[in-house]
Amino acid sequence: MPADLTNDTPPDGSSTGTAPTADTDPPAEAVTPLLRGIAVLHHLTEARDGTLSLSGLEKATGLARSTVDRVTATLARMGYVRLDGRDVSLAPRLTELGNAYLAALRLPALLSARADALADELDESVSLAVADGDGIRFIHQATRRRAMSLSFRIGDLLPAERTAPGPLFATEWTDTDWHHWHTRRAADPEDRTFPAVPPAEHPTPDSDFTHRTTTAATAGYSLDDQLIEPGLVAVSVPVRDPRTGAPACVASVVSHTSRHTADDLRTALLPRLREAVRSMEHTLHTAPPLHPAPPPAGLATWTGASKQLLGRDFVESLARGLTVLTAFDENRPALTLTEVAKATGLTRATARRALITHEHAGLVRRRTADHTFTLTPRVLSLGFPPLSRTSLPQIAQPHLTALADRVHESAALAVLSDSGEEIQYTARASTGRVLSAHIALGTRLPAHATALGRVLLALPETRTAGYALVDEELEAGLRSLAVPVHDREGHVVAALNVAMHAARRTADACVTDILPPLRQTAAHIEADLSAAGRFRPVPLT
Repeated sequence: MPADLTNDTPPDGSSTGTAPTADTDPPAEAVTPLLRGIAVLHHLTEARDGTLSLSGLEKATGLARSTVDRVTATLARMGYVRLDGRDVSLAPRLTELGNAYLAALRLPALLSARADALADELDESVSLAVADGDGIRFIHQATRRRAMSLSFRIGDLLPAERTAPGPLFATEWTDTDWHHWHTRRAADPEDRTFPAVPPAEHPTPDSDFTHRTTTAATAGYSLDDQLIEPGLVAVSVPVRDPRTGAPACVASVVSHTSRHTADDLRTALLPRLREAVRSMEHTLHTAPPLHPAPPPAGLATWTGASKQLLGRDFVESLARGLTVLTAFDENRPALTLTEVAKATGLTRATARRALITHEHAGLVRRRTADHTFTLTPRVLSLGFPPLSRTSLPQIAQPHLTALADRVHESAALAVLSDSGEEIQYTARASTGRVLSAHIALGTRLPAHATALGRVLLALPETRTAGYALVDEELEAGLRSLAVPVHDREGHVVAALNVAMHAARRTADACVTDILPPLRQTAAHIEADLSAAGRFRPVPLT
């Protein structure tokens, strides 16, 4: 049985809310720059579209502008944020932190296919959630495409008392857990520290949740009858860890009252949900055991070169501290201090301070029984919710802009239409030239007549060369060079091109001058797509 299938409450037992650290003062050995970086990532996660201005971050964090500049420069160097003038935006590469948690947890890899199949069968949204303090956090979503549909994202945090999974997790709470829940409720009765849900207009009394928890313990399921907002209903069943009997996660079917009432969910859909949960529990019971692999060595050794390049603008302790989180994965869900130090290339003392800092922030839990550390669900609060809805065009756009600026020609991204006979432009970046290729987003062109189409059709000559060059076939004077974009499984899912007037470069010059940066840009897009698509499908349009 894989280690740590159940989810651990943060070490201080506190509510997660939106605070970047625990309510207590940080320990003396905590790494202050690392705490500052975590705070910046939290505020960006809560911001609309994952973007804030530098001055907005200064105000939100209370940090000096010079400190904000250094922190964001370091995060940009790591590929975790993008700097665009005075704005800072979350970047897809940041999902590698949440991916580390989801991989170490193993539940998404083991159970997501069954959740997806149930959603297809019922034509309703299905989610998997884990406990995070006195809240619940989503680890998988199988949503339906319709006008009224579920809008929660992987990594979103909800207060336990306003959800169907909450009472099921609360059946395992200790007296300390209940005390923290009462304290949080008293301090935030409208749930304003949970940005994923609308504020509670009419907060229910604490006794309502305790009664729902008692009922859930007896019935083995729980209902949400419009607790989050009017019209939203859900029914949940725990997926139990076969080793302990405690909920490893909770599976939910979510709908709205125009399709089902809460009673409908219980009578019509609960039996099928329970059947699916039994299959999930069988999957956990028969899951192959872990085959622990030695951790990689020197994950953070690149930070020294970055420090030399950027000087004081690069906060090395922040970069190394965040890299500690990436040492965990499906084969290494729990690591000792020595293993973390080896994986990151840090000294034991440095790795220890980083782990102490993460433990204070609620991102890491220390297991006293075997002297190991594990990641907590709160790692998902570092940018994962907004980035879990990122599409391929959004991933590609900043790379296209950089490519167009570099080669001084227009660049575009396209996918193959459902018919396989046309390409559709999904992202583009233009140049400042008077004469340049300009094709509107959404435009469709015959695939066989374009370089983008020939890459997507994988014609023999394109497969051999790894690119396609079309010279004035679609339009007189238009020359285009294209390369494929692959997903993490190696499938060609899109194509990237640079288009120009034939008078500016010969065909040979295109291959010599344009192909290298074009391929480099495709590699950058593929790296981001691989990170963003590890635990969820990335929309191609």
